[in-house]
Formats: sequence, structure tokens, C-alpha cells
Amino acid sequence: MKQQRSFPRISVTAKAEASVKRGHPWIYHTELTGLEGDCADGGLADVFSPKGRYLGTGFYNSHSKIRIRLISQNANDRFDRAFFERRLRHAYEYRKTVMGEDLSCCRLIFGEADCFPGLTVDRFGDILVTQTLSLGIERLKPLLFPLLADILREDGQDIRGVYERNDVAIRELEGMEQGKGFFPLDDGAPAPSSTKTAIVENGIRYWVDFENGQKTGFFLDQKYNRQAVARLSRGKRVLDCFTHTGSFGLNAAKGGAETVHCVDVSQAAVDLACENARQNGLDGRMSFQCANVFDLLPRLQGHPYDFIILDPPAFTKSRQTVDHAARGYKEINYRAMSLLPRGGYLATCSCSHFMTEELFVKMLHSAASDAQVTLRQIEARQQSPDHPILWNVPETNYLKFYLFQVV
Repeated sequence: MKQQRSFPRISVTAKAEASVKRGHPWIYHTELTGLEGDCADGGLADVFSPKGRYLGTGFYNSHSKIRIRLISQNANDRFDRAFFERRLRHAYEYRKTVMGEDLSCCRLIFGEADCFPGLTVDRFGDILVTQTLSLGIERLKPLLFPLLADILREDGQDIRGVYERNDVAIRELEGMEQGKGFFPLDDGAPAPSSTKTAIVENGIRYWVDFENGQKTGFFLDQKYNRQAVARLSRGKRVLDCFTHTGSFGLNAAKGGAETVHCVDVSQAAVDLACENARQNGLDGRMSFQCANVFDLLPRLQGHPYDFIILDPPAFTKSRQTVDHAARGYKEINYRAMSLLPRGGYLATCSCSHFMTEELFVKMLHSAASDAQVTLRQIEARQQSPDHPILWNVPETNYLKFYLFQVV
């Protein structure tokens, strides 16, 4: 260690040391063995192995089961404005490389995958929508958010505002309050007067309600999976289940589907999907229904659809409920497979990290067996590259997406 350290020192178990050496940035409350110095919640602390070897520096929070979230394993890093500006620029340059023309509508910061633990930043045109789930990042917001806006503006990108979607219960587990609203950028410009904005993705125009919509208002991770659905949709009768704002259905209609029926349990989502269809001139081939998919699929008879899309919300957010979630995934996939004619098509996915690839594939095998069909795989896909996967952090690998022909 080449510089004098001023941070508190935390000793951890051999188990934590092994995890850090494998590249995982989280250290749990049960893995701490000693603490020297004044450890402030949300502040930085140095982490040491049982033998006193420096392992890294991260945000400490006594309220969280994830007691330390590492942001560096370089003892010579100085955690000043220049350090965080470099991190933000690296994240932005990565998106410019992998997203190309889709840069105006993408995820700019994906938490641990960009070394900003607990931070999400989605870009919807000239609005940045953030969600902050760690106390360390919460304390850095006054530095990070204006810096990110300035970095984009320097590159000729128009950014009118930053909106915080911190209305999530998990913040309370980190010792933070819930809330939402525009973050003041101190650039002299007034906050936008509306919390809805228009975006264009895959040539389709959407209204995004970033104040009230799910998560940050729109699911960007399925961008290229929607394109894959569009390529298969020409001439098909499509059922889009859990449609939310209609994105898969709209892509199917734009791809040439004969008809598209979109279903969601939320009337507000259905209304927004209808509006999205109208503004894209696709409402003539699309219909919408507010219904529970679990109730609807068993009531459908015959083969009214030859392409079914299943894009459900995460059925599990913990390991304790995985078995229950697997039953839910199997139910809708079994019903869809049974409903499709031979030669029909199925798009199915899970956005839960805890429903692993292995478990999801096992569920699909079981559903196909019960439905007495064979699945001919067309594609296996994941989240779009603006949601990068770190192989040493399995939590960043969460979206499973399959396209099948049912034979």
C-alpha cells in the first residue's frame, strides 16, 4: 500500500476474502470480524483479510445486510471528483460504443456493472431517470448527477432534467426514505413541467410516464429482443401477455402481424399501450384487454393465436420464493404451449436473477412435457448490452429470453 490511508479499517472472514478475490463486490454483515475507526454509514472504509492484506475500499452501511459495497481494489485510488468523473465517462463511452444510434434511449448506469453500486440511470431522450438503492451513492448524488448531465451535454446531448424514482421499499432497508421528484441540477434551468416524455425505440414512438410507470417508466433491457419478435411476426395472430406499455405487441404489429391482442392486469398500462398504438398508426391491427393472464389463458379455446409472447414481471425477488415462482412460470408457459397450434411460435422470458438459467430451462422442459409438445429453439437471448453482465457478479445476469417454434 503506497499511500497513507485515512479510512476506517474493517477485517473480514476468509470466506469474504475468497469472494472478493473472485471479483464480487459485496461483503455481508456476517462476514465482518473487526472494525477500527469511525465508520459512518454511507462513508468509505478499507477492507482487510484475516492476515491483514488490503482487499479493497467500499461504502459501509450498518443498516444493510450487504454491509460493504466495494468500489475499488486499488489502494492508490483517491476517491475525489476526478475518480468519479472517470467512472462516469467510462460508462458513457461504453454505451456510445455498444448502443450506437440507440444512445438516446438506453441505460447509462447499471449499478455494480459500472462500479456504481445500487445506482440505475436510464436515459429517455433529454430526461435522465435515476434510482438510488445504496446509501453511499445517495450521499454522492450532488456530485454524480450534475457531473453525468455535464458529460452528456459536452458531447452535444440535450439533457433537460434528472428525475429520481426512489419510491421503492428496499431503500428503507438501507436506512433511506422513499420519494420521487426532479433533482436540482443548479444549472439555472427550471425543472421540466411534465413527467411524461416521448421516446423512439426500434422505430416505434412511445409515451413514457417516468413518474408513475414501473421501475423508471420503461423497460429498456428488451430492446433487441423486441426486434427479434418483430422478425417472426409477419402474418401471425399474436397474443402479447403482460404487455405493460405494449412494447412487444407494437413491435409485432410493426413487423407485419395480422392481428395483435395485448393483455395486462393494469388498466393504466393498457390505456398507455392503446395510446402508443394510436400514435404509431397501428391501432387498426391491435386490440387491448385489462385482465389477469393467469385467469385468461385457461379460458381460451382452440388455436386463436399462432404466436404468444410471455413477458411477465419478476415472480421472485428472493431465493426463498423461487419454488413458488417456478410454478407460476410453468403455469403460463404450459398454457401457452397447449394453446398454440403445431408450428406456432412462443417468446418467453424471466427477468428474475433468482430464477436462474438452469431453473428456467428445467421449467420449460417440464411445461413442454406436460403440454406434450416439442420445443424447437430459434434463439436464446439476454438483456441488451447497455445492461452489461459481469461474469464475476452473477446478479448482473438476470434476463432469460427464448424464442421457440412449438412442434
